[in-house]
Amino acid sequence: MDTITTTKFLLLITLIIVNVSFMHGGAPTVTESPDLRRLSIMDAMNHATEAHRQLLTISSSSSSNFVHNSLDDRQHDLRAEATSAWYDCAELYEEALGHLNRSLGSTTTTTTTNPSSSDTLTWLSAALANRQTCRDGFLDLNLTTTTTSLPRVMDDFSRSLRNALAINAAAGGGGGGRKLLSAAAAAGGGARSSSTPPPVFPWWVAKSDRQLLEARPSGAADVGPKAHLVVAQDGSGDYSTISEAVAASVEMRRGRAARGRRRFVIYVKRGIYKESVEIKKSMNNIMVVGDGIDATIISNCKNVRDGFTTYRSATFAVSGHGFIAKDMTFENTAGPTKHQAVALRSSSDLSVFYRCSFKGYQDTLYLHSMRQFYRDCDIYGTVDFIFGDAAAVLQGCNVYVRRPLPRQKATVTAQGRSDPNENTGIVIQASRAARVGSVEAYLGRPWRRFSRTVVMQSDVGGIVNPAGWLPWSGDFALSTLYYAEFMNKGKGGKTEGRVTWPGFHVMRSFREARKFTVGDFFDGDAWIPGTGVPFDSGL
Repeated sequence: MDTITTTKFLLLITLIIVNVSFMHGGAPTVTESPDLRRLSIMDAMNHATEAHRQLLTISSSSSSNFVHNSLDDRQHDLRAEATSAWYDCAELYEEALGHLNRSLGSTTTTTTTNPSSSDTLTWLSAALANRQTCRDGFLDLNLTTTTTSLPRVMDDFSRSLRNALAINAAAGGGGGGRKLLSAAAAAGGGARSSSTPPPVFPWWVAKSDRQLLEARPSGAADVGPKAHLVVAQDGSGDYSTISEAVAASVEMRRGRAARGRRRFVIYVKRGIYKESVEIKKSMNNIMVVGDGIDATIISNCKNVRDGFTTYRSATFAVSGHGFIAKDMTFENTAGPTKHQAVALRSSSDLSVFYRCSFKGYQDTLYLHSMRQFYRDCDIYGTVDFIFGDAAAVLQGCNVYVRRPLPRQKATVTAQGRSDPNENTGIVIQASRAARVGSVEAYLGRPWRRFSRTVVMQSDVGGIVNPAGWLPWSGDFALSTLYYAEFMNKGKGGKTEGRVTWPGFHVMRSFREARKFTVGDFFDGDAWIPGTGVPFDSGL
């Protein structure tokens, strides 16, 4: 038996062990062999490559048929919507391939400067989120029959990706005390407040970032000279739209690989910018600075009712890693009758949002995937308005619940973890919930089977229904989700009348709650201090 055949045989045995283990409710027990981890990711990559190839073919032919076929108006609308969803899938699978490539690299490196097993789980989890989002697009547009024509290889990809998650989690990526990106040196051990910076910053942090983030908004005299580009509607800047500045940033950095690792700062002067902005996956380490909440506003009104997928409805979308936003407002003005309408969608790894506001109704803030930190932000919405499958911590934020449509119930979160080995979840810590008008709300409901949300040390006032949490549909996910509360304040923080689901927990100890702090949940000690944003590492 040759080496390749032997290794594939070992992988097959490993997958059987993992699957049998989960059937009996236990954690998988596998070796930490890099070969097994690598082969599991390669298997997922092979399926993703074939799925991407087929999706490119389908999206191309769908567009061509739309142009040439003679259809009535409704058929044209349906074809256009289907084409949009197919394009989303092609893009999402292309990004998933990038995540898998990074994950594969983590299994072949050994130095302390290279990615950890926690990084690997983050990227694999993001790939799974992309797969789920592809399917969601067709459901958003009521194209349920189209989902039956999705390439079968997409299901094969899902199975192989879940196996890769299980194997890599069992190899050490799913436990507590995780370190990433040389975090052991940067963190220095133990919980730390933001007042003591680490001796080593992440590689992508420029020295000027700390000064930019520590400064209060005070206009061009303070921020402008430090910015690479200035956006102003009155003609006093380099460009009049943010999209133009983003496009220019690509040209300014082209051909200079080292610059892709340096922070590129775009200062946006006071004003309402009615546009859709996209920071693509190749646009790393971009920082957008405004003049303050409700002073610099990016606004649009794309929504599902008008034929956009939830994914594509975002006013501002960012995929490039290391993104930072400060003193900005992102809004979607579509209104509650238009249903899903995203103000900001982030798939940016190690991204930070500081003193920002996100305004919308249903699906306002899309925490799509990767590791994200929000500090001193305001979030407005009605239904599922903080949602997605990122590993996200919102700290010191204000959550404003708006009145939903009749027969709708206001729900703050809808977390999208679909596999027990994903290291994702939404954590709301030391924050405040308030209502805009007279409305009663629920802390969340389970969008996916393994939905995970924690609300701790927050003032939830009197707006939360005594039950606290709302089912999605029947008993779906009630025994597999993980919802928890710890030391919340206000009338709505009392847990005596909470739901009695198997997956709901009232945490009784600091030790249990500490798993969901900035320092432990996604090892924020290693990457947030270098941005200069204040944060609390522990409880």
